[in-house]
Parts: sequence; C-alpha cells; structure tokens
Amino acid sequence: MRPRFYVPDLDPVAERVALPDEEAAHLVRVLRLRAGDEVEVFDGRGGLWRAVVVQAGRTSAAVRPVEAVMPAREIGVRVSLVVSVLKGDKMDDVVRDAVMLGVSAIQPVVSQRAEISLATLARSRRIARWQRIAVSSAKQCGRAVVPAIHDPLPLDRWWTEKTEAARVMCVEPSAALGHVASVQDVPKPRAAHVIIGPEGGWTVPEVAAAHECGAILMSLGGRTLRADAVPIVALTALLTTWSELT
Repeated sequence: MRPRFYVPDLDPVAERVALPDEEAAHLVRVLRLRAGDEVEVFDGRGGLWRAVVVQAGRTSAAVRPVEAVMPAREIGVRVSLVVSVLKGDKMDDVVRDAVMLGVSAIQPVVSQRAEISLATLARSRRIARWQRIAVSSAKQCGRAVVPAIHDPLPLDRWWTEKTEAARVMCVEPSAALGHVASVQDVPKPRAAHVIIGPEGGWTVPEVAAAHECGAILMSLGGRTLRADAVPIVALTALLTTWSELT
C-alpha cells in the first residue's frame, strides 16, 4: 500500500504539486521517502491519484500526479454526526472513529448538560485539532473524502436549521416522549443526522424539542454505554441496519 498524503488544493495536471508543511514533514522525516518513490495524494473531496515524489528536501516536498485511482466507495447514506461536545479528549476518538465509519460531516453542539461552553470552545484549538484528526483518519482508512468539522452551535439553534435529512436522536427509553424506535425500526433515508447527547444525557425539554421537530427517537437498548462509545455504537448499528457496512 502506497503512503497517502492530503493536498486540499491539488491540481492533478500539474507537473509539480507542493505538499502542505505537515504532510511534507511526514514524508521526509517520518517515512524518509526520496525522489522517485511512489505515493498517493487525495484532495479530500473524493479525488485520489497515484503520484511520484519529485522533491524531498529538509523542509519541503513535492510530487507529480501520474494517474487517477479509484477511491474507496463512500457509504450510500449521507450521514452527519451531531454530537454534544464531550469533556477532555473524548471527542478526539469520536471524530477519528466516525470518519472511519463514513460520516460526511460532524456537527459539534453544546446542550444543556454539556460540560464545556461555546466560549471555552472558541478559545481553545479543539476544532483545528479535530480537523487534523479527520484528515489522519481518512488517510488511515483509505477514504478520499475528509468530512467537514463544522463550528460548534447551541443545540437549540441547530434545531432551527432547515434540512431534508432524517433526524435520528439517541435517547434513553425512560427519558423519551412518545414512541421510541429500536435501531431496526429506523427506515433507510437518503441522508440523516444522527444526534448524540453528552455525559449527563438529554434534558426533558431537549427531548421534547426533538419530538416537536419530527426527529426519530431511537434507543440502543438497555445497556448503559459510555458517552464516547454511544456515537460509534449508534453509527455502526444504523449503517448495519441500512446494509451500508457490507
């Protein structure tokens, strides 16, 4: 398997394509590649090319795209993961694994029981770190698409955004209003927002707001899962039900 590098502004007909600094450092210092070595480059939007290293200096590197390569198949349902921001570095694992499972976007939200505020997120560098993790995860799993990491929003504001995608909210059966679907009951849509809560769960008003917006309230069963495990369990269960992991 050829080493893969992310070049967001890649020109596939150029004779020389400079790698971004971080990618160049990985090529030169970690992999110790040289001119003439074969690699793959991708643009994060679905384009993937076989390329040859034409320059590997101390602080820079460049390649020449040779031919387009068929990228790994993307899942058929466009899935956006809407997740209440978790404390510490738990979101790092959520982003990494969600990208590997094929999500098209990740929307961090701040809910009533979230243990971090929008102001704190704005002051931190977490969004930039999550974007780097998304790139790294796409490289590792063979995707040619890097999912978008959107700026965090308050959950109540996110509900006001217009969408034609199905909204599927994971809830505890005891906290739900009305019918709670099992994973097998959720019909396969063309696009879906999968909505996951924080460590403390959803409040009753938040579940009510989801119900009023037409969201499908879904339970993962009777087991108590860690907050950072729920997104991956939910995505895996839904994608399996929709026959997207076969």
